Amino acid sequence: MKNKLVLFDIDGTLIDSGEAGTRSLNKTFFQLFGIKDAFRKIKMAGKTDTQIIREGLRFHGLSDNNGGVEKITQKYVDILKEEIQNPWRKVNPGVYEILKLLLDKNIHVGLLTGNIEEGARIKLTPFELNKYFPAGAFGSDHEDRDMLLPIVIRKFSNLGINVFPNRCVVVGDTPRDVQCSKIHGAYCIAVSTGPYSKQILEATDADIVVETLSEISDCMRFIDRI
Repeated sequence: MKNKLVLFDIDGTLIDSGEAGTRSLNKTFFQLFGIKDAFRKIKMAGKTDTQIIREGLRFHGLSDNNGGVEKITQKYVDILKEEIQNPWRKVNPGVYEILKLLLDKNIHVGLLTGNIEEGARIKLTPFELNKYFPAGAFGSDHEDRDMLLPIVIRKFSNLGINVFPNRCVVVGDTPRDVQCSKIHGAYCIAVSTGPYSKQILEATDADIVVETLSEISDCMRFIDRI
């Protein structure tokens, strides 16, 4: 039997970080450049961290040359370690349950997220979610989210788990999650626990749209069919 791989986005899909990422980026730009609320007018949903940082630099007329992005990223990670320790963070409904069920059915799970890898692991640590994900594709692997699916397939291959795009399901909360799966012939479950409503997600090419991942029967029925 061919392997199946279900790939999860993080922010808005697995967890709500209590806006830890946004606060960390704003604090980073304030500490490095003296700019307050630097990302207030920049839409972040579905973008990679590197893409967001570059947009922030351009918006404020700053150069992204000479290692500037790397310096910003390291400062961001240092601040994120503190910001994730906030009282508003939470795991989204149904997450633990669907992950356990997937593993019980010997279906492989991984990450496909715009977060840089270190930031992704920091965000998942308080919820003890890292143990579910042996590999993933991250914003630190490629700035363009649409390029992440082949990367995660290659990483699982390096673990001895060979899988084809048409046996992959991306689970995410934005139209960008849908797009990054469909351009490679993969499937997508869209979940409206992020900034986009179910109605908006239903207008995308998502194969199935659910309110939350607690709709486990619908999600698993779809995954079992592919």
